[in-house]
Amino acid sequence: MEAAAAIIGLLFVLFVLAGVFVTVKAVKAAKRGVDRTVAHARRTVEDTTLRARQLAQPGVVGELAQLRLSLRTSMRATQEVLYAGSADDASLSEAIGLFERLSAHGHELDDELKRLEREPDRATIGNRLPDLRERLEQITHSAESLRWAARDRARKFADDDLASLSDQIDVETGALRHWTRVEDAADPLREPVPGRPESAGPVETKTSTGDRPTEGHARAGATGGPSDAARSWGPTPEDPPAITARDPRTQPSYPWQKAPRTEDTTT
Repeated sequence: MEAAAAIIGLLFVLFVLAGVFVTVKAVKAAKRGVDRTVAHARRTVEDTTLRARQLAQPGVVGELAQLRLSLRTSMRATQEVLYAGSADDASLSEAIGLFERLSAHGHELDDELKRLEREPDRATIGNRLPDLRERLEQITHSAESLRWAARDRARKFADDDLASLSDQIDVETGALRHWTRVEDAADPLREPVPGRPESAGPVETKTSTGDRPTEGHARAGATGGPSDAARSWGPTPEDPPAITARDPRTQPSYPWQKAPRTEDTTT
């Protein structure tokens, strides 16, 4: 009895631990989902604010907003391409490491641009804009290089796979159409056709140099003597047998056929 109670207590503790574990995992997953939703909403709000500022506030403030928007768009596109391709291509791990290092410079530039938006001295901002624009172009160019290299690599793999698949399909379709053969005597895979000779070329007979046909040969040809084909060493082809009509009295009869009518002959 005590052993049964101990087992029941142990099972209860295991069920409680399993429930706690599942609850913690669900809470963490929900928290990650909320964090992703909040981050996406924050990015959307910031991008919308930057677009509105770019259009509504021309001058230095609008140019800063345009620089920030270009930087964020390029870095986000590169990040999506690299992380999406890394699931199928492990070779992109080094490219992701380089992108993480580039992202540090991108975040630094974005923070500096954000601080300059609150700077009241517009002249100082105008003097620093060429340097900021040059840094932005360098960062976005590196991000675009990584992004397009990853896309070209994925497209090359897709083209190779498509070419291999096309070759396999061609082989399979040829195997499915195994009964078709080219009607050519030179084709080693051609199936012989019954009743058709393999070679239909003329038979030539060679004579020795200086020999002339004698008068007897000429008379034999004129009087319908044996031809060259009859004098050849090969076997003489026989005429095909004549096709005679079937006798209705010898044909098999079936239960669904009527008996053949017999006509009386008078002598």
